Amino acid sequence: MSGLDLSFGKVALFVCFGLLPIAGVLLGLRAPGIRRQGPIILAFIAGIIPILSLYIPKRFIAHPDMGMSPRLDQYLIIVAGFALPLGIVNVIQNSSRKALRREAGWPYAVVLLVGLFVMGSFGIYGAWTGEGIGFRADGTSTAFKWMEDNCFKPLQATTFALLAFFMASAAFRAFRARNAEATILLVAGVLVMMGRVPLLEFLATPFPALMPGAAAGSQWLGKLTEWIMDVPNSAAQAGIIIGAALGAAAMAIRVILGIERSYLGLGKGE
Repeated sequence: MSGLDLSFGKVALFVCFGLLPIAGVLLGLRAPGIRRQGPIILAFIAGIIPILSLYIPKRFIAHPDMGMSPRLDQYLIIVAGFALPLGIVNVIQNSSRKALRREAGWPYAVVLLVGLFVMGSFGIYGAWTGEGIGFRADGTSTAFKWMEDNCFKPLQATTFALLAFFMASAAFRAFRARNAEATILLVAGVLVMMGRVPLLEFLATPFPALMPGAAAGSQWLGKLTEWIMDVPNSAAQAGIIIGAALGAAAMAIRVILGIERSYLGLGKGE
């Protein structure tokens, strides 16, 4: 019986995501309406299978290794593998067009293309020769690893260093007591920053007699900082996460039911 259930799951997935798309493409050449309805049906099936696997404990749909839902997750990995070359082609097309037309920012497009082809060539060469993209057998770096260590990582560090200045500027603009909410943010931010560093001990260094009181004050600020991070901050994060989860669930329901169709990429009249 288990073998029959497993065969049913395989056949059902093959029909839904193998034969139906091919049939939809062929029929869509004669009936353009199917080009819109076919992806909606596939999205409904792909969205309803994981939901059913939570409530229907059948082997063919909810088995952790051979059920339809885990197999569908594996299919998504395959789809993501095809999406990667599609994204590369899209980057090449858009960047090449910008560079040829000398549009705004075309030097950056040239740098992007050069980096894409250079790193891609090194990666393909490493896979072709079998030396990989890390270290060779003798411990030396491959060309891909050398480019990563000497070009990519320094650029990445520079980008994060620049982000620090943007964050400081944003904090300066946010920490202005314009209203009650901004005042609470300002006070909480100052308390947390003071509790993270031994500021009171540093200020009391020229005055040894004040060191015990400064140490006690730092401990109190540390406990207050932990309370702010554990209670109000955690509560706010929980609210944000719950709101995001509800929004994601609502969007998933809209996609499954065919209400949200922007992912189809169709024109206004289709």
